[in-house]
Amino acid sequence: MQLLAVIISYLLGSVSFSFLAGKLLKGIDIRQHGSGNAGATNTLRILGKGPAIAVLVLDVAKGVAAVILGRWLGDGNLWIPILCGLAVIIGHNWPVFFGFRGGKGIATAIGVLATLSFLPALFAGLIAILLIVITRYVSLGSLVFTALTPVFLAIMGRERELLWASLIIAVFAYVRHRSNIKKLIARQENKLGASRKQG
Repeated sequence: MQLLAVIISYLLGSVSFSFLAGKLLKGIDIRQHGSGNAGATNTLRILGKGPAIAVLVLDVAKGVAAVILGRWLGDGNLWIPILCGLAVIIGHNWPVFFGFRGGKGIATAIGVLATLSFLPALFAGLIAILLIVITRYVSLGSLVFTALTPVFLAIMGRERELLWASLIIAVFAYVRHRSNIKKLIARQENKLGASRKQG
């Protein structure tokens, strides 16, 4: 049952709500437009605020649901909800239903980390949101969120398993944001609300 929970979590993560929104609303593959990313930020650029909010909420909910499933079937083993959380992010990033071309996993990671350990994720999230408001770089806020969550987990003395999980999630985030990091360094990254650019 525990292995089944991990598999279900991966399959849940593989449901790409931004892709589905693009197909339903405009008949497009959202990965062929804007930044090419199947996530809430690109949904905002291509489809507008309403669909973007829906995609964001649903992507976060995937992470929450996976961790809850892991707790339900984990028999008190902390590693099971952790593995379910990692699996749902992997599914979002590399979805089996969509040719393994997915998003960058930040919204789903928010759901996972907030459900595993709420306060450290909240503190990291507040700093990330403030940074996005100031700079209008969503990618920068996303990277800071995943980098700071392990720091707050360590400061607050949370379980070592959670610390390891958050570090793995941070690695996922930085790997998926490689192009964004290069653009941030070159000062070419798209800002929230700016005109759409390819790449």
